[in-house]
Amino acid sequence: MRRASRLGGRLRLLWIRRVHIASDICLLGLAFSAAYLLRFEFAVPASEYANYIRELPVVVALQFLALASCGVYMYVWRYIGLRDVKAFLLATTLAAIPQLAARLLLPDAYQHWRVPLSVVVIDGLLVFGLILGARVVRRAVYERFEQPDGLRDGGLPKRRVLLIGAGRAGRVAVEEIRSRRDTDLEVVGFVDDEIAKQHCTIHNLSVLGTTEALPALVREYQIDHVIITFASASRERFRRLLDICESIPVKVRTIPSLYEVLKGNVKVSRIRDLEIADLLGREEVRLDEFGLAKFISGKTVMVTGAGGSIGSELARQISRFHPSTLLLVERAEPALFQIDSELRAIRSEDHIVPIVADIGNEARMRFVFSRYLPDVVIHAAAHKHVPMMEVNVAEAVGNNVLGTVRLAQLSGEFKVGVFVLISSDKAVRPRSIMGASKRVGELLIQALNPQYTTRFVAVRFGNVIGSTGSVIPIFYEQIRKGGPVTVTHPDMVRYFMTIPEASQLVLEAAAMASGGEIFVLDMGKPVRIVDLANDVIRLAGLRPSQDIEIVYTGIRNGEKLFEELQVDEERMAKTHHPKIYIGEIQSYPREELNEALQQMQALCAKNDDDGLVALLADLLPEAELAPRKPIVSNPEVLASRAAAASFD
Repeated sequence: MRRASRLGGRLRLLWIRRVHIASDICLLGLAFSAAYLLRFEFAVPASEYANYIRELPVVVALQFLALASCGVYMYVWRYIGLRDVKAFLLATTLAAIPQLAARLLLPDAYQHWRVPLSVVVIDGLLVFGLILGARVVRRAVYERFEQPDGLRDGGLPKRRVLLIGAGRAGRVAVEEIRSRRDTDLEVVGFVDDEIAKQHCTIHNLSVLGTTEALPALVREYQIDHVIITFASASRERFRRLLDICESIPVKVRTIPSLYEVLKGNVKVSRIRDLEIADLLGREEVRLDEFGLAKFISGKTVMVTGAGGSIGSELARQISRFHPSTLLLVERAEPALFQIDSELRAIRSEDHIVPIVADIGNEARMRFVFSRYLPDVVIHAAAHKHVPMMEVNVAEAVGNNVLGTVRLAQLSGEFKVGVFVLISSDKAVRPRSIMGASKRVGELLIQALNPQYTTRFVAVRFGNVIGSTGSVIPIFYEQIRKGGPVTVTHPDMVRYFMTIPEASQLVLEAAAMASGGEIFVLDMGKPVRIVDLANDVIRLAGLRPSQDIEIVYTGIRNGEKLFEELQVDEERMAKTHHPKIYIGEIQSYPREELNEALQQMQALCAKNDDDGLVALLADLLPEAELAPRKPIVSNPEVLASRAAAASFD
């Protein structure tokens, strides 16, 4: 059945293409005939008529070959656009060149093959207009009568909108909105702060004023909401716009990222509400697409912790560059199922291999390495929640340190090309068990690098927006429940970046690694958590301290008021990417690390949390680990339980 359907589709395509070719040949002949008639004012002499009959098939053949060589017959008529015009212009020029050469170079004896210059020019203009015009008419007919039912105007009442930003993204947004008759949006005009654009017309829409005039424009034109069409800007600019729109008040929405705009992926259905990531003012990452394709394409890439926030985004980004095999290693089966299903739906490829495994299970991981022989390993599996790891020290060290070193040793043993450890800014002067375990992981990676051909590197960055257990989803959940929103301290600040940004920069760093580096990502400016809480409340359409209260709960175990990306004695070296630096960080003697590693294994086996804290504090003199709080038990309860146990 499927084969018959596919055959029917091919026959239909072949028939349509033949119709297109036949209609073009008719139009080419018509254009050449019209050119002769115009040249001789519709009274062609008999001698010239004979030349016309002789030249007609040759000229039409030349023009048809030129069109075919420029790829015109690969275009779908109903989707023709301005970007395709250059192919028609090039084909017209190519067809005219041999005609002009014959006219200027052939001797008089071959005069009957010399097309008059005026005919060549008129014919070229007519060919360009008729061939392109036929396709434009076909597109107009399609958009007017033949679009699928889902794209037709359903008689919805229109919502009048203003677009803030009259740049490229704004123009793309207008085209997309106008091409969809199922949308209820009606663009009234642009608002832009650039003086040179004031009162100009773009796509038949006027630039009505600056953002300062928004209150008056919203009232005058009865605007339902405004759409921000510049896809990246400073935090201050977004906050200023939000303040203006709140004072009117009017709903604020935005378009997808600049990367999607430049790819032509702006869709009306994806115009969304303003999000907290927009207010951070993070610039879009410019990827070295060629370098990453060379680094990933055709290789076997393993991502551990593939079901987590960072791991799943890394898998999405890697999949774009078509690895031969993408190994998704995750011990949480539901999370693994979700990212595996998502990638298969997008790519429809069978190179994705979901692997349920714990990185701490050396036998299982050895089997995976021996079977798939990965070329690149990106290690994102980790315990990362700071307060939780303070009461699960042995688990934090076992996973973040021992699991990392086992995985790294397997990578070296099986000659993996690059091993990348996802680290954290909490590894700098660590005050938490999580941060200390990440710092030890970095030290072990540096120590392993000279022992193997594998290039071992670590990438250090701060908080990512929207990751599991991060502060912003917690704020949204608290707001959903009616508050209060809890903040640990009014002076608490953190660095933030988006999950796609962090993942893309990790891949960039991995591609440039030579081995032994600790890469540090540019985190921008730190943000006060209380400011973030206020922004989240406002974006939810509520008023801080009026509709939703903010409550301070106190700093938790292992937390610092501010995070650092480097300590005073460390230096940062630039790379060719403006957002990636190499931390010139002192490594530790291998013997000292090996001894500490053996002690950690013994202490983890005994679940000796206090011993592990003491060992980490001794190994990392820069660490500021909080003292352990003793667990107070009721002696009477313990005695009664002991008696009951002995009685049984």
